[in-house]
Amino acid sequence: MKCVDPGENFASSRAAARSLLDENVPPHEVLWEKAGGLFPAARVEPPASPRLKVPAAFVGLAESAACHRDPSRWALLYQILWRVVRGGERHLLSIASDPDMAKARALEENVHREIHKMHAFVRFKLIDTDEVSGRERYAAWFEPEHFIVEAGAPFFKKRFANMDWSIFTPKGCVHWNGKLLTFTRGIPENPVEDPDALEAAWRVYYRSIFNPARLKVKMMQTEMPKRYWKNLPEADLIEELIGESKHRVTRMLAEELRPVKPRPKNAYLDKLQQLSAEESS
Repeated sequence: MKCVDPGENFASSRAAARSLLDENVPPHEVLWEKAGGLFPAARVEPPASPRLKVPAAFVGLAESAACHRDPSRWALLYQILWRVVRGGERHLLSIASDPDMAKARALEENVHREIHKMHAFVRFKLIDTDEVSGRERYAAWFEPEHFIVEAGAPFFKKRFANMDWSIFTPKGCVHWNGKLLTFTRGIPENPVEDPDALEAAWRVYYRSIFNPARLKVKMMQTEMPKRYWKNLPEADLIEELIGESKHRVTRMLAEELRPVKPRPKNAYLDKLQQLSAEESS
């Protein structure tokens, strides 16, 4: 039995897996365990020999599944890699009914869903302003189930490129200073708990966009599970808005129809209307 430390992420586990493949070590002879476990785990570095070809589709799957919190993910991914590279099952990745692939795809789907939740539910708060540059700094707290901070961070870099920000989570933190994206270890508690004006503004916005006529409570809780509510400034409005929804819909239905506004005068629209009339005649 060979005890191997997969490291902290996909890159480190990939190096370990490649070394094991080069040494022709089968999956049942590998115990994936971080240093400090029951057995002394050693990091392995890939040898200088030519690398075995790994399908690009596997790399994409492994990058996502490696973000899952399931400790068995390393063994599962190596099992699939072994079957594809050493076992000659080149079409394994396209066999959805295979038990190994079904589990790996489930991990991948869970991770993608969690990244989507991170993009949707992170709420930045203004924490300070640089006295010299006037540049504002924001921070946010998020509690993901999986290790998706690095995978989810590029979205925020692109969306909020013009401000400095940090996202703190128990499973890793990310920081942006306008030039460089950096990652640090996770922290156990929320460092940005105090409400501020940004929260108040977000609550006003959320109340304004809430549409009682389209309310589907079960669907909403599927997309916004209750475990996220405690970190959303608008969360304490949800129960209130749900309770008011029936009355608001009733009032909306009771309102008299408003007259249709006349079409604005516009030469371009007039020309299109004329051409449409000519084609239909």
